[in-house]
Amino acid sequence: MHEVPFPQSGPKRKLLDVAEELFAEKGFEAVSVRDITQAAKANVAAINYHFGSRDGLIAMVVVRHLVPVCEERLARLDAVEKRWAGKTPPLEEIIEAMLRPLLGQLRKSDLSERLFYKLIGRIFAQAGEGMPSSVEGLLAKTNDRFKKAFGKVLPTLSGEDLAWRIHFVSGGMIHMLSNYDSVQKLPAGSSAASAMEVTLGRLIRFSAAGMGEGMAVAAELVESPQAFFDF
Repeated sequence: MHEVPFPQSGPKRKLLDVAEELFAEKGFEAVSVRDITQAAKANVAAINYHFGSRDGLIAMVVVRHLVPVCEERLARLDAVEKRWAGKTPPLEEIIEAMLRPLLGQLRKSDLSERLFYKLIGRIFAQAGEGMPSSVEGLLAKTNDRFKKAFGKVLPTLSGEDLAWRIHFVSGGMIHMLSNYDSVQKLPAGSSAASAMEVTLGRLIRFSAAGMGEGMAVAAELVESPQAFFDF
């Protein structure tokens, strides 16, 4: 378990709470130090005092939310692989292990549902750019584990196609979260589950169809090359 140094109270916690809300609403690049300190009713020098810099504040926000998501992803993937030991797990279960933790961490956050999902979406949207060194290794490990898991389920895909399909799944996830307001306006149906739970189910099914597109035919050709000439 990675230790996340997160203040429980006091001026530093206040600055973090305010910063998270502003980052979620406007994006990381659009929020200045002055925006944060004014909203927190703090001195403009407070960011440097408590976090060393604006980048130090952003790093703490990212670590706070990204580490638990990565750890839950790995735990869920471990459970899937253990449950299907010696067999090929269903593609949807791998995708669910990848996506569900982004909703599951909501219960551990003090942010509203709306702001939490928007913030998580923005964090993952910049996951390849300037990640704090404290989480780079964990993020790389998580990505590598899922790439290998997908590769086992989709063995006939080239490395290039596999990378693109994972990228598109991640893009759908980021869009779903960071565009929370727009997503909530789409018809959700009559399910008793929460709107985001229903949306997640749709995204998982859509992603599984996209990830596995063409694989049934490819599998048949691997087993029976003559089938190609029967079309």
